[in-house]
Amino acid sequence: MSSLLALTEQLLSQVSITPNDSDCQKILMTNLSPLGFSEEWIYDGEGENLVTNLWATKKSSHPGAKTLVFAGHTDVVPTGPVSKWDSDPFTPTYKNGFLFARGASDMKSSLAAMVVATQEFYARTPSPSVNVAFLITSDEEGPATGGTVKVCELLKARAEKLDWCIVGEPTAVDQTGDMIKNGRRGTLSGKLVIKGVQGHIAYPQLAKNPIHQFAPAMAELVKTQWDQGNEYFQPTSWQMSNIHAGTGAGNVIPGECTVDFNFRFCTESTVEDLQSRVHAILDRHSLEYDLKWTLGGVPFLTPEGILVEAVRSAVNEVCKITPELSTTGGTSDGRFISTICPEVIELGPPNATIHKINECVGVTDLERLKDVYLKTLEYLNSISESSLANSL
Repeated sequence: MSSLLALTEQLLSQVSITPNDSDCQKILMTNLSPLGFSEEWIYDGEGENLVTNLWATKKSSHPGAKTLVFAGHTDVVPTGPVSKWDSDPFTPTYKNGFLFARGASDMKSSLAAMVVATQEFYARTPSPSVNVAFLITSDEEGPATGGTVKVCELLKARAEKLDWCIVGEPTAVDQTGDMIKNGRRGTLSGKLVIKGVQGHIAYPQLAKNPIHQFAPAMAELVKTQWDQGNEYFQPTSWQMSNIHAGTGAGNVIPGECTVDFNFRFCTESTVEDLQSRVHAILDRHSLEYDLKWTLGGVPFLTPEGILVEAVRSAVNEVCKITPELSTTGGTSDGRFISTICPEVIELGPPNATIHKINECVGVTDLERLKDVYLKTLEYLNSISESSLANSL
């Protein structure tokens, strides 16, 4: 068995349901320590809510070297009914060229590939011109309030300089390397409570139905085009996730109507602009309401540049395909890292089975992913080397 598959199996055997790390990060550190990586542990919460974060670094002997960060998470989502799995979700199992287990594609396989690629890189390049770091959390699948965001706040306070970051989220569609996420949309949620007057449904003149009051505003919100998007992002979207009102009785006009909604927004819109436009629509319809906002993350974008070109070149060489740049999908920890690192991309295995029963990763996809990470490391090392030479 290859060292890559052996490490992947070790990680997959750990029952690390969010926010429990279950020693995954210690396993990773056991493989990084012999290379000379230093470790720093950042914790948040306690007991069952304890979040474990690892910041591991190996500095180049060359002053001024640029830094590449490998980032990811060791926590996984719950398995769902174990009886519906073809094999135990925390017992790595092979079948028809695929490795099955919870976290196989999201994203313990990526972490193993990053570590083994790093081992091979230092074996080939004993004195590189690039710094390498790992930012690993156990709070990505959960609320994400005690994980990567906490580490980034700490690094920012210390003015640590990061240059490039690869997040190992599963980004591929059909095969490893066919899609790179070079950005993500922001997420902004609202909980809207429209106030009415409760009353008997047979006497509507004595009540005020908040559902009826909201209906015209809802139609306008649905039809509103918030922006046009751009070459990297699709247009901002507004979607309702829940609307409810009433006491459960069929003869009572409700006194309140509660609406949960969410924006997935691109770089063409700001948080302040979206909020003000929503309030303007609600006010225009003379609604009496309360509205509480929750910002889950702002959009980030890494345009064509050194990191994108490095990953694209690596994918071309290893996978013999040209990757598509995309900003689709949900949020990731890249939104936090982008606040302290100018170039952040996501690259991982196919995502067709993530969070599903019988989650799996192709063995070939995993091997190729490791090679793409290795080639990217080598490419960025040459860039850092050239930069240092030019500065002399």
